[in-house]
Amino acid sequence: MRHISALATLVFAGLAATSAAEAAGGASLPPAPQTLTSDERPIADPAPREIVDFVGPQKPGTVIVNTSERRLYYVLPDHQAIKYGVGVGRPGFEWAGVEHIASKREWPDWTPPSQMLERRPDLPRHMAGGIDNPLGARAMYLSGTLYRIHGSNEPDTIGQAVSSGCIRMTNDDVVDLYDRAKIGATVIVMR
Repeated sequence: MRHISALATLVFAGLAATSAAEAAGGASLPPAPQTLTSDERPIADPAPREIVDFVGPQKPGTVIVNTSERRLYYVLPDHQAIKYGVGVGRPGFEWAGVEHIASKREWPDWTPPSQMLERRPDLPRHMAGGIDNPLGARAMYLSGTLYRIHGSNEPDTIGQAVSSGCIRMTNDDVVDLYDRAKIGATVIVMR
């Protein structure tokens, strides 16, 4: 996996400027909820998808994931991007790099990788695609990695750091991104 380059650093300098501009204009994300799940994780309300100003050299069609912000940006023409809420890798499963979308699947089957089965031998060896499948409605597979941008049958995990490194989205958001993002699109993941 290739690690973050100076190009990716420029991306988030631009996003930071955009976030600062939003803050100056009074727009902000809602505060984190205080309610906890039974395993004491905060319950997260998925951030609504929105179009935001984008400052950066990336061409339209680029996907940028800011894991510390827990947001994914899909770059549009005219210095704009669609901003989505995402779930990211939990501590010990964070990563960063520049990859591309190698393939895409609707209602994908799930076969946990051997590394995951070593940690969780209770998992099924294979699960057919469908509403109960943890990959959700769509998956975009990232080249050279075990990671995907995918939907989730656990929408309360959006905004959290709970995955084994994949980028989770609500099923509605992943369908929207899937319809926009092309095979071969650059994906920049920043920590």
